[in-house]
Amino acid sequence: MKSPDGIRAIFFDLDGTLRHSVPLGGDVFSDHVAELGLPITSEDRLRAARWEHYYWASSSELLVDRRSFQDDDDAFWGNYVARRLRALGVPPKRVDELTLLVRQHMQETYQPENWVPPELHELLPELRQAGYTLAVVSNRTNPFDDVLDELGLTAYFDLVMAAGEVDAWKPDPEIFEHAMQRANVTAEQTLYIGDNYYADVVGARNAGVQPVLYDRRGIFPNADCPVITSFTQLPDFLDGRSTWRGNTE
Repeated sequence: MKSPDGIRAIFFDLDGTLRHSVPLGGDVFSDHVAELGLPITSEDRLRAARWEHYYWASSSELLVDRRSFQDDDDAFWGNYVARRLRALGVPPKRVDELTLLVRQHMQETYQPENWVPPELHELLPELRQAGYTLAVVSNRTNPFDDVLDELGLTAYFDLVMAAGEVDAWKPDPEIFEHAMQRANVTAEQTLYIGDNYYADVVGARNAGVQPVLYDRRGIFPNADCPVITSFTQLPDFLDGRSTWRGNTE
């Protein structure tokens, strides 16, 4: 696999890209709201999923909430539930009523397991053999080497970096710049793959890096960037055989 554009390094996001939660928390959340008697459409679910991606991409709302609830984790998550209920389209007069119920349900029943797209265990060694520098660059606050160990992914990567290590969170270009400096590559030589348009695509572009949106659930159907729905599509692009606009063949 050789890149037609001189790409030497491929950086990956962690959560939602290399590591997935099964079942997905957003699905469990929305399913419970529906069980409580509110009509939830597929459009409502997608809107709430896009809002989640926006919120966790260092949004102004997240920054305000972290300042407001920095000493009260329970209040932070209660406020988050209320925000997501509104994003799901729950009528304002029902939000206060449902916040505690949904919060309790998630605390008591949600026990996700980690899942890695199985094709990665074949693809990542092939990329290393082809000479690409591989890295994981995540918006996590703390180092996550133990997570990669648990997932069986540690051996594939040359560099692993958490945003908290450099005090810069996607979409801030600084996190990408730190990673490129450590990997000894330029922005023109780097590809970044992530599932969050607002953090990963916008952030990569801010740093001059080529972004690729990994959108296996179709959350961003109108994304203005290369899109893949499976990592099996990556070799065709690197070999110059794919146009990258949501090609699933």
